[in-house]
Amino acid sequence: MSEKASSPGGAGTANGNAGGDPADSRPGGPLPGDGESIVVPPSILKQQAGWAQPGEATRRTGGTKTDETPQIFASNVRRQDSSEAGYDENPPGAGKLGVILGTVLAVLLVGSGITLYTVNKDGSKSDSAAAKPDAAKSAPATPSAEPVPPIKDTAKVLPTVTGEFGKKAGIEVPSEQADGSFVVKVLSEGSGAKVEKNSWTSVDYTAKDWTTGKDIPSSYDDKGKPQIFQAGTDALIPALDQAVLGKKAGSRIMVVAPPAAAFGAQGNPNMSIGAKDNLVFVIDIRNTNAPDAVVAGTVTPPPADFPQVKDNGKKPAEITPVKGAADPTELKSHVLIKGTGPKVEKGEKVVVQYTGALFKDGKVFDSSLSKGQAFSFPVGGGQVIAGWDQGLEGQTVGSRVELVIPASLGYKDQAQGDIPANSTLVFVVDILDAGQG
Repeated sequence: MSEKASSPGGAGTANGNAGGDPADSRPGGPLPGDGESIVVPPSILKQQAGWAQPGEATRRTGGTKTDETPQIFASNVRRQDSSEAGYDENPPGAGKLGVILGTVLAVLLVGSGITLYTVNKDGSKSDSAAAKPDAAKSAPATPSAEPVPPIKDTAKVLPTVTGEFGKKAGIEVPSEQADGSFVVKVLSEGSGAKVEKNSWTSVDYTAKDWTTGKDIPSSYDDKGKPQIFQAGTDALIPALDQAVLGKKAGSRIMVVAPPAAAFGAQGNPNMSIGAKDNLVFVIDIRNTNAPDAVVAGTVTPPPADFPQVKDNGKKPAEITPVKGAADPTELKSHVLIKGTGPKVEKGEKVVVQYTGALFKDGKVFDSSLSKGQAFSFPVGGGQVIAGWDQGLEGQTVGSRVELVIPASLGYKDQAQGDIPANSTLVFVVDILDAGQG
């Protein structure tokens, strides 16, 4: 996999920003160490899928990818101080680690769950061609991608879909081939919030190649996971990215995608999808959250030996320390609001809001809420401090969790911006959603 491949948000972006150091988009700042490195378990790397061709970038047609906009803390990358707080707020220019991370996330697969990322609009060159100075002169020009057709709600012939929302759909394609229309048809409407541009959205899906009649792996297959993404940001193929906009959570929709709304003229050989194949998706919209969303529910106050938490809605939480309390030596957690969603599993991408403060005095050093942008990362991937990876795994979606993280699971003996060396940290984390991303 090339280190120069673009992030999921589109060519030349890192975590949704025009650039900046990758440490900027992590809660808590860089971990101790000297190199710009990424820790991804081999078990996760083995889950790569074929929805994006090797070396290809994702489709970019003008959308703004806001995935993981400037959060600061929990990076495993050392950086140079450049602001009064000891880090900057994502200046333009792509960070190398963010690009590498984006590329890895773009092809992660859990079991038979598939990641529906787009191919490069302009194609890609092989490494061997790139190494030859005059290769570009002798190679023919790469044609531009065919424009995505406008969305319709019907066509002359359509597949027949059976089954209920929340279960794998049955898709029967007619003997007549598709007419090339990009169709999005609501099969059953939910009662949840509408999917808006930049909303964090999770979906389940069933898919079939209309042209060949072959099934495409589904999120409902064994060990499959819902797909989670920010809608309308051109991060995924239009058959998913554009199709869900304006639809309500709880809805089941059918999408007929011509090549221009799927994998373009290149098709996807790894999935046996040809250059002229029309695809059919049945998409169940599970959940959608605005970038500034927070969880809601009945609050269970923390024990007396925990820092107390005051909920400030969509503003950073107020954290009051316990006077004279000794720094803990082990991770401590308390569920403030118990969510009713599925448990977060290792390797899943989670979307969270958070406030981070010092255990000794309650001083807030960072909060996604002050920026109005939720933060996302794969749990257990080593891309955040160990206290986060350990403390959020096994929690349920929809929960608000208070984590008291000893220095050994945070930044150890390294000072980080406003965080002194050997500091115990307190985080209040809202788990908005989780899935494959």
